[in-house]
Amino acid sequence: MHHNNIMDTPSKKPYISIMAHEEEEEMQHDISKLGDQVQQILLSQRVTKNELEVMTNVNMDGLKRNMEGFKDGLETKMEDLKDGLKA
Repeated sequence: MHHNNIMDTPSKKPYISIMAHEEEEEMQHDISKLGDQVQQILLSQRVTKNELEVMTNVNMDGLKRNMEGFKDGLETKMEDLKDGLKA
């Protein structure tokens, strides 16, 4: 007759200290906060393809304008520098 050893062994409940319990609660809180953040990100990413394209185009236009402005400013500075060297 074969005995099942699992039944013979008394179940050992893990000893949880107060400190570990507090850490566990803190972790649960962090995890739920993380869950909320993920939820927010998922919601904010639910933009339609068109909205995404419009946003991209607006950003690209703005970027181009900034680059042109930067270039103009740079050229002006270069001119001022050359004038300053001539003087």
